[in-house]
Amino acid sequence: MSDKAYVVGIGMVPFQKPGKSESYDVMAAKAARTALEDAGLAYDKVQQAYAGYVYGDSTCGQRSLYRVGMTGIPVINVNNNCSTGSTALFLARQAVESGAVDCALALGFEQMQPGAIGAMFSDRVSPFAAFDEETDDLVGNADIPLALRYFGGAGKAHMDEFGTTLETFAKIRAKASRHAAKNPVALFRQEVTPEEVLQAQVVWPGVMTKLMACPPTCGAAAAIICSKEFAEKNRLDTSVRIAAQAMTTDGPETFNAHDMREVVGSSMARRAAEQVYEAAGIGPDDVDVIELHDCFAHNELITYEALGLCGRGEAAKLVDDGDNTYGGKYVTNPSGGLLSKGHPLGATGLAQCAELVQQLRGAAGARQVEGARLALQHNLGVGGACVVTLYEKA
Repeated sequence: MSDKAYVVGIGMVPFQKPGKSESYDVMAAKAARTALEDAGLAYDKVQQAYAGYVYGDSTCGQRSLYRVGMTGIPVINVNNNCSTGSTALFLARQAVESGAVDCALALGFEQMQPGAIGAMFSDRVSPFAAFDEETDDLVGNADIPLALRYFGGAGKAHMDEFGTTLETFAKIRAKASRHAAKNPVALFRQEVTPEEVLQAQVVWPGVMTKLMACPPTCGAAAAIICSKEFAEKNRLDTSVRIAAQAMTTDGPETFNAHDMREVVGSSMARRAAEQVYEAAGIGPDDVDVIELHDCFAHNELITYEALGLCGRGEAAKLVDDGDNTYGGKYVTNPSGGLLSKGHPLGATGLAQCAELVQQLRGAAGARQVEGARLALQHNLGVGGACVVTLYEKA
């Protein structure tokens, strides 16, 4: 068994709107090559590859990586909804730590279409059928796109229980834009104020405006994971290692609690985070910088509580106190997050990884979190899976 897995190379391409990007295989190959170049490693040194995407035919991973090289290694295609990229990372890390391989590539990419995401197959039962039924029962509003009902419904549950206001979600979105303004690979780099967020097109009266939702995005990101022995032998950068990682799926509370926060994975995230904290011997107060799954401003808010960054019902206070940004207790989504950086489903988890590795290397430029030593990543997919990863400056 290896001690820890190290992230020795990262790469990503700037995210683009649907119709503006290159083909998925071109983007993916560029991200993989960039990660290899960042590591200073030849592709023929990689022993396994895990390729994540949601919308695509079988073996898109091979199509993408054959552009980098045809070395005959195993290429495993991964599809786990919005947590696909971090699932690929989870598998690569697991392969290295188990000793199955010394070096693995985790790759994520997505070529999306404009508009709200939806099912691709209408001739079979949907994997979201039970989630949809619970959502119908709890929030109704069948004329609103499903993803908005999921996460808007979760935010509304928080509003109903704790009196959280729409202004709080607007502050979260405005914070994302301020961070993204300093990120050259973010999709939306224009700063917006909370007032502008509130004045944007209303998509659910009293619950959500358009700017509180992430945009459909195309892009790719990658990471090279290896053992310390392999890194030292090949003279690679060992400054960042994965201190702990956990992946969880839904428990009975997802439907039994009759709470939209559970439908979108609040307890799933909480369990993953608790496993990571226990394995690493730390608490949430020890974390310096966080990339979390803000597909909607509402999900960022409920995730503060799920990750233990504050107590139950205290997320609005955390926002109002500025403890989610520079100068506060935590810096959340310095990249701009999904809300501003963009959300190409298969790439998101690895783009989060790239941001946090840059932060721990001290190479994040204007976004740098001073003195960052511990970085937490949260990547969620309804349906469902959640991966929480703790990176440590070695």
